[in-house]
Amino acid sequence: MPRSGAPRKFTVVQRCEVIAIACEHPRNYGYDTQNYWTSDLLTQAVNNNIDGLNMSRSSVVRTLNTNKLKPHKFRMWLHSKGPEFKDKVNEIVDLYINPPENAAVLCVDEKTGMQAKERKNETVMPKCGEAGKYEHEYIRHGTQSLIAGFDIKTGKVVAESGDSRKAEDLIAFMEKVAQEYMNERRMHVIWDSLNIHMDGPGERWSEFNKKHEGKFQFHYTPKHASWVNQIELFFSIIYRRCLKHASFRTKEELKEKVMKFIMLWNKDEGHPFNWTFRGYPMQSVAKIS
Repeated sequence: MPRSGAPRKFTVVQRCEVIAIACEHPRNYGYDTQNYWTSDLLTQAVNNNIDGLNMSRSSVVRTLNTNKLKPHKFRMWLHSKGPEFKDKVNEIVDLYINPPENAAVLCVDEKTGMQAKERKNETVMPKCGEAGKYEHEYIRHGTQSLIAGFDIKTGKVVAESGDSRKAEDLIAFMEKVAQEYMNERRMHVIWDSLNIHMDGPGERWSEFNKKHEGKFQFHYTPKHASWVNQIELFFSIIYRRCLKHASFRTKEELKEKVMKFIMLWNKDEGHPFNWTFRGYPMQSVAKIS
């Protein structure tokens, strides 16, 4: 459905670049005597350094406020300094906005270090007029690593949980993905530039793709910009709904709960994210209870 109201004046990539400059030190843009950005100074910098941009001070401030960024308070986000930043963001955002009809788009990442914490005392549930309480002290029972892929068209999640996040774990997971999507002619995979996502010894992903008749195309988020990946939205749901304030007696219990949550998500709740992106962060407007 077409967006109501006036068309947006600034592109997604221009918004990204405004945020990127706001997260830099002013001296990198010729303001050697300034230790932090003022609104006027930042407006001057973005208009001088972003091609084709003529953004007012109020639009710069609105961009910062929308993304809860206050550079004068040093609430900063580490962004990609690589020259490929714009091209990579453009490539991924285009897949989100204009997903190819005859292909699946899967956002893949790993959620490592999920801790099986057993609270020393049972959580007290909330009552009328009184907040619930959870025990601060806990016993550690090990960790689990979750490898997951989020299908941007259907909201379906493919996942595996285990003790480690090594190259062989990821290859086994991607073989599972290939099996799940065996009827798709093309697969677009979005992930970051972690070493196990890249061709290493034996050119693992070139060989993997060759094995699957070249149907996989890999897209890499810019350095320090994994937040472009929609799987991060799903990971935040898992944290809030499944891990936060929880108590697990074993890491097996943790694994069972996480995988059961994903199974129920795919069965009953799974949906694509309706999101807007004006730089960092992605803001899901999906209803999440």
